[in-house]
Amino acid sequence: MIRYRIASRPYLPYPGERLARRKGHGGEFFELRPYAEGDEVRRVHWRAYARTGRLYTRLESAPERARFRLFLDATPSMRLHGKLPYAEEVAALLLRAARQEDPRARLERGGLEALPRGFGVLVLLTDGLDPLPWPRVLPRRVVLVQVLSPLELDPPLEEALLKDVETGEALPVGRAEVEAYRRALAEHLGALRLLALLRGRYALLRVGEPPLPALLRQGVLEPI
Repeated sequence: MIRYRIASRPYLPYPGERLARRKGHGGEFFELRPYAEGDEVRRVHWRAYARTGRLYTRLESAPERARFRLFLDATPSMRLHGKLPYAEEVAALLLRAARQEDPRARLERGGLEALPRGFGVLVLLTDGLDPLPWPRVLPRRVVLVQVLSPLELDPPLEEALLKDVETGEALPVGRAEVEAYRRALAEHLGALRLLALLRGRYALLRVGEPPLPALLRQGVLEPI
């Protein structure tokens, strides 16, 4: 049986940040130090020896267990187009994966003003459409899973009357407004993706698509 875990390290390196604070074995590269008697031969850095003629031992970051908190956006816009029940399915999958490393991981629901702070890695499931200052809203360590419907991603080029379920405001739209919406959405999705990849991982899921292959393809889940 294949098991999966959440890949929580930033996909893009954060400027000035080290990967670990403790050196040890079993993690990622930490530093080189001169070889000392008793060091394991398999940890000798042979490329450094080829360059310098001196033996060096490769040290690695000590593996650390991640701590996870999952949060499902329950604002009114998530109740449109089947996003909320689909996100519930995705959240259950991610919670099982999180508990491979953190048995105390749990799922919370609510408005985005209630996002947990200062707690390990936050796994946030949201449509991401709220006009928020996202760089300040998202914590330093986040796995952002954005859930949108195919209709939201590619609305038809026809006249319609749209109603904002969050504010109640109605807006007539035509071809020009739809094209402007598509451009604005693409820009917004790109900015959110970059922000999330600097702080952890990102996936964009379309309501109805099988979540496991999509999360694996986009690097949020990985087999263990």
